[in-house]
Amino acid sequence: MEKIAKQMSMMRRIILVGLLLLPALFASAQRVENQLVDAVALYNNRSYAEARTLLQTLSKASPDNDAVQYYLGLSEAMLDHADAAVTHLRKAVELDPHNYWYKRRLADLYRAMGEEEMVVQMLESILSEFPDKTEVQYDLLNLYLRQEKFDEALKALDDIEKLSGPGEQIARTRYDILRQLGRGEEAIAALEDFNDRFTSPSVLSMMGDYYLSEYNDSLALACYEEALQTQGDYVPALLGKSEVYRTTRRYPEYFAVIDSFIDNDNVPVEAKGMYVANLTRSLDPKLITLHRDGFDAMVDHLRQRHPSDSTVLSTAGGYYYATGRLDQGIDCFRTSADLYPSSLTQTASCIQILMMAERWEEVRDRSIDAFNRFQELGFMEYLNLADYNLKDYDSIIKNCRYMAAREPKNTELVKSSWAQIGDMYHLKGDSKSAYKAYDKVLKMDPNYAPVLNNYAYYLSEEGKKLKKAYTMSKKTVEAEPDNATYLDTFAWILHLMGKDLEAKPFFKHAMLYGGKDSAVMLDHYAEVLYALGEYDLAQVYWGQAKAKNTEGEVPDLDARVAERLKAIGK
Repeated sequence: MEKIAKQMSMMRRIILVGLLLLPALFASAQRVENQLVDAVALYNNRSYAEARTLLQTLSKASPDNDAVQYYLGLSEAMLDHADAAVTHLRKAVELDPHNYWYKRRLADLYRAMGEEEMVVQMLESILSEFPDKTEVQYDLLNLYLRQEKFDEALKALDDIEKLSGPGEQIARTRYDILRQLGRGEEAIAALEDFNDRFTSPSVLSMMGDYYLSEYNDSLALACYEEALQTQGDYVPALLGKSEVYRTTRRYPEYFAVIDSFIDNDNVPVEAKGMYVANLTRSLDPKLITLHRDGFDAMVDHLRQRHPSDSTVLSTAGGYYYATGRLDQGIDCFRTSADLYPSSLTQTASCIQILMMAERWEEVRDRSIDAFNRFQELGFMEYLNLADYNLKDYDSIIKNCRYMAAREPKNTELVKSSWAQIGDMYHLKGDSKSAYKAYDKVLKMDPNYAPVLNNYAYYLSEEGKKLKKAYTMSKKTVEAEPDNATYLDTFAWILHLMGKDLEAKPFFKHAMLYGGKDSAVMLDHYAEVLYALGEYDLAQVYWGQAKAKNTEGEVPDLDARVAERLKAIGK
């Protein structure tokens, strides 16, 4: 009895101690929960660093609290601490492996890190426990498609269809997957099966596209027409039908369908303009010429339907210009630029087509106006090109000085500006000022090839300081050994120094990289060949030089060649 009494006494003490500890344990748990609520509030308030600090303390106090690990992982993620975020979210999943959101957020984190295989594993794990989560099924499907796991994608698509029922997007996706797998007959059969049950203009148009790609024009046309019976203005079917007519050269029907497309108010104007622009750019010009009336009517109809749309005006302008109606083309671009004076793009396009048409006075005037409005230095470059063609070299010098002074920290701009200044002084016959400008550039960049080349060539033209010219020109061919202009300059300097054998291989190399397109280079090479006694080959290159000298680039060519040939009795 005494032994039993002692045991009962010990048990009472244990129970008493346990009862004494319960309030402390409950208080501790309650404190963790309260602090967790505070941490979540900080997190929701985007105070991620503060939330992280509090959660780290809670994690040490209660390492097996899954909610603490979850929010600590989220906080680390928001602070871009990816590895730490993964550690805590994985811990949360381990502590509560049946929590959907823990797994979902871990999958999202893996996705952000680019760990697609891990994302797949997590999503597959989620679906094994939550098979009715459609959004997860779609995410997994997209991952399979991106990874080109087409068999897995087909299975995922079947699962989605079982859950949500058949749908147009499912049918279209199944078709695309089967096509990727090279199972074309199954692909079209899947669309046909869906269309038998649920008529869809979208699916019918896809069927038409398939048959058209298989050169089955009649079936393709039937699908497009059925789609249009379902929805009369369905654009993919309209364009598909027009493509059948175009590829089978039934142009009257083709233009009639395109007229319907242009008149369709449900089609964005930009889409109409882009279609016509892409079509007219891609077709053989001979075909457009053959059906000029139809294409003209199509473009005119588009312009009449949307007379003030910039895309349409650009499309029409480009078409007229490409088909030889220069004035009409320019008129479209002018109209667009004037209708949209705040559009830099429309303004630039107008100036560019005027440049192509060599309307230099208008290029100059519009470039000045554009620069005043937009303050973009690109318009100053347009202005310089106009001034160059108008031989207003002083204006270019003024413009370039302005650009260099306006952006003194833009080294490339400053160098190119002073290089142009030097070139313009040379054209004015002021070599002294030209060389000062070039020296200014070379002081900034001793290896600036465009200036080194021009400086060396102009010195060679004057027949002085050939050693200096040689040193400068040598740098350019070392920097750009396939630049025909630099090769020509260097080889010509070698010729002037009496080193024709050394010059010849540089000229031969220049001929391979565009030298044959220049009358000057051809003439230079012929002179070197003549000096080497290779008279027949010299005659060949002089003949080519004469053919290229249409604008008198080499003014004394004919007389000099005649004199050279006379000297050798030819």
